[in-house]
Amino acid sequence: MKIKVYNLDGKETGELELSDAVFNVSPNADLLHQVVVGSEANVRGVFAHTKTKSEVRGGGKKPWKQKGTGRARHGSIRSPLWIGGGITFGPRNNRNFKVKLNKKAKNKALCMVLTDKAKNNELIAIEKFAVVEPKTKLVSSIVKSLLMKIALEKSGSSLIVADADKNLKLACRNLKDADLTAAKDLNILEVLKKEYLIIDKDALRNLEKRLAKQ
Repeated sequence: MKIKVYNLDGKETGELELSDAVFNVSPNADLLHQVVVGSEANVRGVFAHTKTKSEVRGGGKKPWKQKGTGRARHGSIRSPLWIGGGITFGPRNNRNFKVKLNKKAKNKALCMVLTDKAKNNELIAIEKFAVVEPKTKLVSSIVKSLLMKIALEKSGSSLIVADADKNLKLACRNLKDADLTAAKDLNILEVLKKEYLIIDKDALRNLEKRLAKQ
């Protein structure tokens, strides 16, 4: 497969032949689903946490004497039987949602998604993505211009893949509909969450080297 290469002004500068090992991978729905679900589980945070009766504050004194009151026997107001007491079998913050994913499986699933992007003209190759000033407004206008001229879309979420210098990193920190990542850090969740993939020519070659080994 060959794709066109553009400069930051949206003008065509040449063609680039894509590696079949990365951009011509047949889809496997089961593998893709397994990797996506596993990747989401691996970045899942543990937020829900309840306290047991030993962790709830208070309850050091016996509410009333053991016998003679006509009431049920209780040793602490922090028992799970009491309102405000500990929780039995509640969610704890030591839960582990991690899933072991095979490296080859992750890379193959990523290749499937990249193949789909390339076939649907959602992969935009750039000669060199660099800016002279760390200006968010500048990068935002470049991305919008590229989508207008190449993808014929007025807007759309984008993922910029480039081995960025300090200026580009600073300029991309506050982008609304675009994110920046390096070729070595590209993962399947980032690609799936964005509609367009704007990739630097050098970063594309580095990505092919990384994935073709598998």
